[in-house]
Amino acid sequence: MGHLITVATSLNQWSLDFQGNLERILESICIAKQRGATLRVGPELEITGYGCQDHFLEGDTALHSWEVLAKIIESEEAQGILCDIGMPVMHKNVMYNCRVIIYSGKILLIRPKMWLANDGNYRELRWFTPWMKHRYTEDHYLPRIIHAVTGQTKVPFGDAVVSTVDTCIGVELCEELFTPSSPHILMGLDGVEIFTNSSGSHHELRKLYRRVELIKEATTKLGGVYLYANQQGCDGDRLYYDGCAMIAVNGHIIAQGSQFSLNDVEVVTATIDIEDVRAHRATSSRSMQAAGAERYERIEVDFALSHGKFASEGDVDDLIISRRFKVRYHQPEEEIALGPACWLWDYLRRSRTQGYFVPLSGGIDSCATSVIVYSMCRLIADAAARGDVHVIADARRIAGEPEDSPYVPTDAREFCGRIFHTCFMGTENSSIDTRRRAKELSEAIGSYHVDLNMDTVVTAVRNLFSFVTGVKPQYRVHGGSAAENLALQNIQARLRMVLAYLFAQLLPWVRGRSGGLLVLGSANVDESLRGYFTKYDCSSADVNPIGAISKTDLKRFIKYAQGAFDLPILEGFLDAIPTAELEPITENYIQSDEADMGMTYDELSVFGRLRKVEKCGPYSMFTKLCHEWGSTLSPVQIAEKVKHFFFEYARNRHKMTTLTPSYHAEQYSPDDNRFDLRPFLYPSRFPWQFKKIDEVAVSLPDRSAGQVDAIKTKTA
Repeated sequence: MGHLITVATSLNQWSLDFQGNLERILESICIAKQRGATLRVGPELEITGYGCQDHFLEGDTALHSWEVLAKIIESEEAQGILCDIGMPVMHKNVMYNCRVIIYSGKILLIRPKMWLANDGNYRELRWFTPWMKHRYTEDHYLPRIIHAVTGQTKVPFGDAVVSTVDTCIGVELCEELFTPSSPHILMGLDGVEIFTNSSGSHHELRKLYRRVELIKEATTKLGGVYLYANQQGCDGDRLYYDGCAMIAVNGHIIAQGSQFSLNDVEVVTATIDIEDVRAHRATSSRSMQAAGAERYERIEVDFALSHGKFASEGDVDDLIISRRFKVRYHQPEEEIALGPACWLWDYLRRSRTQGYFVPLSGGIDSCATSVIVYSMCRLIADAAARGDVHVIADARRIAGEPEDSPYVPTDAREFCGRIFHTCFMGTENSSIDTRRRAKELSEAIGSYHVDLNMDTVVTAVRNLFSFVTGVKPQYRVHGGSAAENLALQNIQARLRMVLAYLFAQLLPWVRGRSGGLLVLGSANVDESLRGYFTKYDCSSADVNPIGAISKTDLKRFIKYAQGAFDLPILEGFLDAIPTAELEPITENYIQSDEADMGMTYDELSVFGRLRKVEKCGPYSMFTKLCHEWGSTLSPVQIAEKVKHFFFEYARNRHKMTTLTPSYHAEQYSPDDNRFDLRPFLYPSRFPWQFKKIDEVAVSLPDRSAGQVDAIKTKTA
């Protein structure tokens, strides 16, 4: 039996970083060859980076891609190994998202993507056209820079497979795995035994399971080897690509890469016996379907992937067949600890700033943002302790150390004190408890902390308004109107944003360092969905690691971090009632977020999922919730909750246009910039929809527990 070495690769690419992307690709090929691999697969659009957006429309992007490919083809690393490389290709004046299959100085095939991702975070149809000529190829005439390297004038372009001396390889590109009729089915029936999938798949909480199941299912009935390569890291946008490269054989995962890592290059390899695929396929029903399958054009290459050794020949220590193992899944709270932390590290090192700044309020949201930064510092300390030279070099630069410094950031708290700055911006409305919690958290994680009162600044703005208008606004508890009360709250919130940027720009200078800090936001997805924040307040920042994470998941994360990170101080944040602390505290009144919003955070999560994921308008949301909540609430009560949500959502939708760029982690994110494309001016009272809800609500029976108990009592 011929053993076969295969490889899938995860790379941390950066959009338009052609030099860096080239170096990482070459390093991955080199590692693959060192491990005896004969096939190397990289992530989607690895030469350019996946997230180039409208730069894909520029001729420069295509030109530089060919220049990088020429460097790869002529490199020593790429000799003697079959490589699957991703880049955009212009064919007959049409731009395609392609895989370029190369071997020892030649291009064998350019395979364009046939089914494009075009929903959620993806807009591939804006830049690329799908290849619609299935199982068909055309001649693609190569640019002169490639001809000068390969001597080729033209190569096959289209939907074909590559036939080696000992097996057959087919390409499947990212979204094509998720489609109902995936290409691997027809390719497998035509004898393709190895499938490569080059992906640009982003992280979402609880998403990995679906990806793994699709990869396993791809070869469970069909049989075959499936190589899945994914980008890992932040390539310059709101998404974090979570790696987890995998190799599956006959429905079983036999190799898995890390899901969250600071490594720029990670190569996952496995040794398989191709005869296992042939044995798995030896069934009558599969053979009958295969006998009638349509033919794929085969691009032949005089190269064998197998090493030509047999188990009976001995000397196979380096060819131990990889066995199945249990796939590693992170719990959602672990995903929050790791994903946003890795994203923040990429953003920090690539923006070449000196650290992060957070307005630390003493509440759970800013606490979560701060603990995620601390988690980032823990990952850096672990990587430095392992001797990761790239992490150490970046950490020295960010911390203000010279390149030849002996400094190694092996202590998370110490490194946090160098790059992370927190500030409690108190007013007369702040409580002693929140100020204490902020200070104690900063001490626990090691951040450089500033504590200030901003009452004089708030009073100055309030007095200015009084001087100009002749009237002085009052809080509600002092007899003021709703307009006065809201305006006075917003003064504080917006001044905190101004002060945050002031301190972020000057705190490094205060500490005798150069450069500035990036301001981190701490508004969660539920508050954004409801619009429960002030436009341009301290939620306005440079980036926001929790902007697409629910309050419920953030609480679970804080509970997890309390033990995993040894931070007992976090118990106080979990027990605290969420409050903005923008109104005066009296004996009879303490401001509460849920009371202000008129709905709970748990209810907001339900509304968000139904609105975005289930695609519900007001009426369909009402009918669904009548079934889900009907045992505890009457139809009229459910109707009021749904109407209240949609009214507040609609009238605050304009705030979504100014949301801080956030780490994408949740399917019901209301991010207006990329993910949730909806109007920001609504008929906020939805007269037609709300009228229909009211009509149906009064006609439905009340099945709530209270009403049922009342009926039983009356009957008795």
